[in-house]
Amino acid sequence: MTLVDYQSQVKKLSDRLIELQRPIRILDAIKWPGHIKADFLAREGKELPALDQDYYQRISLGFEPDVLKERFKELKQEVKRCLGRSDGLGGIMSDTIDQYLLVIELLKARGTVDFGRCSRALYGSARDHLRGDRKSLRQLGESLCEIFSLPAAEHLSRPYERHISAATAVEILQNKLGNYFQPGDIRVILSDGIVSDAAAGGDYIKINQDVEFTDIDLQVLEVHEGWVHVGTTLNGRKQPWASWLSVGSPRVTACQEGLAVLMETLTFSSYPQRALKVSDRVVAVDMAEQGADFTEVYRFFHNRGLRQEEAYKITQRVFRGGTLRGGSVFTKDLSYLRGFVENVNFMRSAIHSGVPEILPMLFVGKVTLDDIPVLYQHYLEGTIAGPHYIPAMFRDLNGLYVWFGFASGISVINMARVQKHFHKLFTGMPKVAPLYNKVIDSAVD
Repeated sequence: MTLVDYQSQVKKLSDRLIELQRPIRILDAIKWPGHIKADFLAREGKELPALDQDYYQRISLGFEPDVLKERFKELKQEVKRCLGRSDGLGGIMSDTIDQYLLVIELLKARGTVDFGRCSRALYGSARDHLRGDRKSLRQLGESLCEIFSLPAAEHLSRPYERHISAATAVEILQNKLGNYFQPGDIRVILSDGIVSDAAAGGDYIKINQDVEFTDIDLQVLEVHEGWVHVGTTLNGRKQPWASWLSVGSPRVTACQEGLAVLMETLTFSSYPQRALKVSDRVVAVDMAEQGADFTEVYRFFHNRGLRQEEAYKITQRVFRGGTLRGGSVFTKDLSYLRGFVENVNFMRSAIHSGVPEILPMLFVGKVTLDDIPVLYQHYLEGTIAGPHYIPAMFRDLNGLYVWFGFASGISVINMARVQKHFHKLFTGMPKVAPLYNKVIDSAVD
């Protein structure tokens, strides 16, 4: 097969994959009506929400599961026949098809114990170990919860006022993203049907019309939803042949969400309370997986200091689609922490292995870390196009190399001994107060 013929086959199969996955909308299929929150809080969080298997079965999937499964299986056979069983891009498409087959099973099992089994197969479990390490996600989550709950976090975190209306947030965010995207490539719109404050679509970001925002919220949305989620979708759409890179099955969720959280960190857009949410979600998933019911998880976070609405939100994210008595839950929220750690480890390893030039491929579309070497090979051959939209620090890798180089170099230091040394220095300090309580004058010459 000539390169031209090969590219033509990849394009044909990619377009079919996009078409088959189009009606699948996981979050829409497990969403809760708005009154559930009001009812639950009105009863002071003492009764389980009135949701069961029958409720989910009344939500139309928009497709016939068994028919769609057969069409996916037929496509998988055609991928092997047209591209060969050992082809790299064909292998990625086949793995993606397998994911969608499992997603169909997940959605058929809404409200049952099988939902949790499918979710763990797709997104993992809180008891999973990180790649190449003995620590579990739950252990890492607890460690980060402790770090982001230290008094120092309160001293640093300014109590930003939520004074920006949703309508104004749309205008501000649209202007911000206009500096990164080409005119007409992205829209910011109001929405009344999302659980979170904001959510990214193919070429748009939806803003929850019932939420008010802070300035720092919009910084986070710019890089998390805009640069990463919409950016990688648009980069996938610009692929001349591998068009399936514009859509993401659950296999890419950890890489996507982890990259988004990492970009918040690299651009100094994040803050301790937001980072704490990432680790809190791991704890919530583990509690629910181990059998805690909805009210128990809610009370755990409310008693720990979260407002009722925040405690409800983190709990609802985990239990949607599953069983409210625990055990069978939606484990997608593990992806943020898992993905962050694995992206950082991937970048450090690429630098140590002498191949930092592959790092921009993280933005080439909806990918997993395991896809990168294959995609880079086909990039060199001309079948994969490089990312069009890419943050500046990934376009010129010098600063990123130095950042990760220093991080890797100082990791050999015994921090326990260092902290013991400086603790003696800090012991005699007067009682500290948050910096934002002080008026700091800065002279400008």
